[in-house]
Amino acid sequence: MSEELLINVTPQETRVAFVENGVLQEVHIERARRRGLVGNIYRGKVCRVLPGMQAAFVEIGLDRTAFLHASDVLNPTVAVVNCDGDSEPPARRPLEPIASLLHDGQEVVVQVVKDPLGTKGARLTTQLSIPARFLVFMPGGQHVGVSQRIEDTAERQRLKDIVRSLSADYAQGGYIVRTAAEGMSEEALHKDIVFLDKLWHSIQERIEGNFNGHLIHEDMPLVMRTMRDLVDEEIEKIRIDSRETFQKVHKFAGKFIAELAPRIEHYSGERPIFDLYGVEDEIQRALEKKVQLKSGGYLIIDQTEAMTTIDVNTGAFVGHRNLEETIFKTNLEAAQAIARQLRLRNLGGIIIIDFIDMDDPEHRRQVLRALEKSLERDHAKTHISEVSSLGLVQMTRKRTRESLEHVLCETCSTCNGRGTLKTPETVCYEIFREIIREARQYDAQQLLVLANQHVVDMLLDEESTSVAELEEFIGCSIKFQVESLYTQEQFDVVLM
Repeated sequence: MSEELLINVTPQETRVAFVENGVLQEVHIERARRRGLVGNIYRGKVCRVLPGMQAAFVEIGLDRTAFLHASDVLNPTVAVVNCDGDSEPPARRPLEPIASLLHDGQEVVVQVVKDPLGTKGARLTTQLSIPARFLVFMPGGQHVGVSQRIEDTAERQRLKDIVRSLSADYAQGGYIVRTAAEGMSEEALHKDIVFLDKLWHSIQERIEGNFNGHLIHEDMPLVMRTMRDLVDEEIEKIRIDSRETFQKVHKFAGKFIAELAPRIEHYSGERPIFDLYGVEDEIQRALEKKVQLKSGGYLIIDQTEAMTTIDVNTGAFVGHRNLEETIFKTNLEAAQAIARQLRLRNLGGIIIIDFIDMDDPEHRRQVLRALEKSLERDHAKTHISEVSSLGLVQMTRKRTRESLEHVLCETCSTCNGRGTLKTPETVCYEIFREIIREARQYDAQQLLVLANQHVVDMLLDEESTSVAELEEFIGCSIKFQVESLYTQEQFDVVLM
C-alpha cells in the first residue's frame, strides 16, 4: 500500500494530510491562535468538588474550567493506556470517594487527555504520561507494558527485557513500549529513555520550582507530533511545502527517525500541495452530510453533541441479481466508506450505524467483519458491538480532539444549528398572533411590521386576505416594511 504524508504550513495554520493509494484518509489541522491542548501539563487549582459526580472542576487558565474524574486521580486502577490506544489488562480496586482525594483550593499537577469539545471543558488526569518515538514514560507507574498491536510473543518479551534493563539507571517510573518500537534495536530504545529522562527532569524542576503560571509543559506542535506518533516505515514520502518546516523536520528525523530522513522532501511546486492531490476538494466534501458511494448508494452522516448517526441507503444502485444481493453489496461498500469517513472527519464518541436491513445472518457477519477490517488502520481506538435487534451497529471511537467540522465550522447564526428554517408561512402566522397580542394590550391607531423580504412578500400576496380580515378584527391598519438584515425568522411589530 502506498502511503504519503502531505504537510501544508502557513503562519496562521498547519495542515497534515495522510494519503493512501492516492485517497485522503486523515487530515489534521492546528491553528496558531488555537492549538490543541492534549498532552499539555498544568498546575491547576481545584475550584469545586462534586461528590455526586465523583469528579472535580479544576482551574488551569483556560476559558472554561477543566474536568477531573476520580478514576483519573492517584491511579485508582492499575490500568495504563498508551498513546497507540492499547491498554494493559487492568487490576481494578474500589474507586475512592472524590472528596477523600481532592478538596477545594487544592493545587494539583494535571495533564490534558481530551481537548475542550463543544460545551465541555478539557478532560484531565493526574496520571502523567510523556511520549517519545518508541516509548511512553509514566512517572506514576511501576511496570513495563507493551502495545497490544505488537502480537509476536517473543518480540514482546524482548522489548520488555530491554526496557527493564535500560531503565534501571534512570528516573523511576513505568514505561509503555509503543507499536513503532517493534523490531527496534537496543540502542534506539536507549536513546528514547535518555530523552524521556531529561525531559522529565526539566518538567520536575518546573513543578517543584517557583514557577509562576498554569502551563508547565507544552506538547510538540502538530508536525513534530505527527512525526513522533504516526509516521512509520510504510510512509513512502513526506512532502512539506515550507522550507523552514522542512529543515526542522529533517533535523528531527535525523535525530530520532534516521531511516525516514531520505523520504522527506521539500515541495516547491507552483500549485498548492493540497490542490495537487485533490485534498482541498476532499475536505469540502467531508463537511457535507451526504457521502456518495461508487455504486450509486449513499451515506447520510449526522453529527450531534451526544452521538453521530450514519444512515446507509441504496440510492440509485439497483444491482444485477436480487434485492438481498443489492443490499449486501451496498452495505459492504458502505462499511469501507464509513471507516474512512470516521478517520477523515475525526468523528468520536458514540456512533450508530443503520445499515440496510439484511435477512441473511452470514451477510450481516461479513458486513460487520468488513467494517472491523477497514478500521484496523485507524490510529484511534474503536470498539464495535454486534448488530442489534433493530439492525443497528453501535460502536465507539476514542475522541481526544475536535472533529473536522468543529475545527472548520461554527453554528449557523440563522438557524442556530437546527439545520432548518421556519417557512415564510409559519412566520406570517406568528406575526398575526403577535399583532393580536399587541392590539389587546395597547390602544394603537396603526401597526408597523418589520420582517424579511420573503415574509413581507407572502403577507402582501398569498396572505393579503388574512391581513385585511385581521385589520377589520383589531380595528386598526397594518403596514409592512422590509428589513434586509433580518433573517427569515426575525420580525418586529411596532406601535405607531
